[in-house]
Amino acid sequence: MSSPLGLIVGIGNPGQQYAETRHNAGVWFVEKLAAYYHGDFREEKKFYGSVSSINIHGRELKILIPHAYMNESGKAVGALVNFYKIPLTRILIVHDELDLAAGVVRLKQGGGLAGHNGLKHISKCLSGSREFNRLRIGVGRPDYGSDITEYVLGKPSPSEKAKIDASIDIALKMLPLMMNGDWQQAMTCLNTAPK
Repeated sequence: MSSPLGLIVGIGNPGQQYAETRHNAGVWFVEKLAAYYHGDFREEKKFYGSVSSINIHGRELKILIPHAYMNESGKAVGALVNFYKIPLTRILIVHDELDLAAGVVRLKQGGGLAGHNGLKHISKCLSGSREFNRLRIGVGRPDYGSDITEYVLGKPSPSEKAKIDASIDIALKMLPLMMNGDWQQAMTCLNTAPK
């Protein structure tokens, strides 16, 4: 049975010093989504983040940006999911992905968390479940021997940023499919999208 998308969470780090860093690719996605559909974010203390609500093809979609650091973002997700009783299969977590090159975006349902600390904390706050969906936005890996933390907390070059922005635009076009619960079709379209 299809499970229409009901909540998108863009994870990253709060504060202006992190706004343009690779680790905030998930936040870039949801901010662009909200702007496109004229959604306004408002701070919701009980959800430990900023929340927006938009309408796509007659369906309501909630958008959340946690105000915690990425490694503690599960608290915000858990609070909102429990309050609105959102089934985990209707959640999409959007995050940066080292294992994909800049410009590549992939959709994943369930499965392993690939060592991503933000996803691990979200899973922990959802009673250990991994049933939620993920949109993995490629940011590439640093050169061999370089520090990973320094890399994800660094800004992409202008050409990398252009590729990431283009991949976000491609993913945004898949939202109507996800809203209808057509996850498999959305996955296929993203997997065959030109790199």
